[in-house]
Amino acid sequence: MAIRDATPADAAEIAAIYAHHVLHGTATFDTVPPDAGWWRTRIAELVATGAPFLVAAGGGGAVVGYAYAARFRDRPAYAHTCENSIYVAAGRTGEGIGSRLLGALVDAARARGFEHMIAVVGGAEPASVALHAKAGFVEAGRLRGVGRKFGRALDTLYMQRDLRA
Repeated sequence: MAIRDATPADAAEIAAIYAHHVLHGTATFDTVPPDAGWWRTRIAELVATGAPFLVAAGGGGAVVGYAYAARFRDRPAYAHTCENSIYVAAGRTGEGIGSRLLGALVDAARARGFEHMIAVVGGAEPASVALHAKAGFVEAGRLRGVGRKFGRALDTLYMQRDLRA
């Protein structure tokens, strides 16, 4: 498996990975998956701002996961804080893909001058919490019952990692 920068050509595979999580999981509160065109635009926008957008490519070059970091908020005071997003293809979890992607993303964000990374974990998804904790993130706050998906009230968990260390 190789970790590399995402390109607009990866948009369809990224869209398929995310669509599975939108339709079957609570890690995202989206309820309608964006299409490949939306992802092509998202990749281009993030790359244009210097934000890291990475993919994990498995055998044959197929995208099996992706991760990106974008500014946490638009206000100038947040210029050195980013929020991450990371998803692994259905059926490929537990292979270390998420850990490798997140490690590479932390390094890339640090290299671009970010000092803090925030993970906003929809549904306080246990696998995502474990992944981030393993990577040195700590719980920074919890919003209880603020999301609703699949007929359930869900928490949003904030986790944070200091990238300066």
